[in-house]
Amino acid sequence: MIKTEIKAIQEMKERVCHENIRLEKSGLVVLTWGNVSEVNRELGVVVIKPSGVPYEEMLPEQMVVTDLEGNLLEENSLKPSSDLATHLVLYKEFEEVGAIVHTHSKYAVMWAQAGRDLLPYGTTHADTFYGSVPITRQLTEEEVLRSYEKDTGAIIVETFRNRKLNPLAVPAVLTRNHGPFTWAKTIEKAVENSIVLDEVAHMALGTEVLSNHHEKIPSYLLDKHYFRKHGENAYYGQG
Repeated sequence: MIKTEIKAIQEMKERVCHENIRLEKSGLVVLTWGNVSEVNRELGVVVIKPSGVPYEEMLPEQMVVTDLEGNLLEENSLKPSSDLATHLVLYKEFEEVGAIVHTHSKYAVMWAQAGRDLLPYGTTHADTFYGSVPITRQLTEEEVLRSYEKDTGAIIVETFRNRKLNPLAVPAVLTRNHGPFTWAKTIEKAVENSIVLDEVAHMALGTEVLSNHHEKIPSYLLDKHYFRKHGENAYYGQG
């Protein structure tokens, strides 16, 4: 491995470690319930959090490096997150995605356990997600016993294909009875999407508690808020 590749992987490890710790600081994980990964498609490399390592003890050198088939690429490596296989399926199928986040954040999990889409009730949701955040179908017993994590990725892909959703326009999913995954082109944005997802899940829960009429945001207002940040003529921010 040449020096530039070694440097690139070290920088990935530092980012992945930092963004995993950011999950805990953002209140999205307790214990070790979450993971962040990043892919470098040119190198064919994925870096992901090690399995079961407490966030307060986490160091960049502990991050696990694999290829896109999940093979370990470094000697004396720790075991990767148990969700690695899910991440790998998504990287293969969602080619523009550069980083993936999985948590068991409280409010998003409530919607996943309820088996419901997270509907776009307001502009806070629309700023990040162009429509409902979808719920997947339930995994079958055969899928769970055969290849649980890999098939979790497969049903996420199935959900986006069946519903004709753009994974960059709706950069999140709720896996039924499990929890959320988010993603983005960059690792920082992928974690930000997880933070936003749990916030809007909390807001949506309150909306349904307070109102008997659960009306989604009008499509013209959804369009305005999403495209002012993400459209060709976006004007939000200093970019």
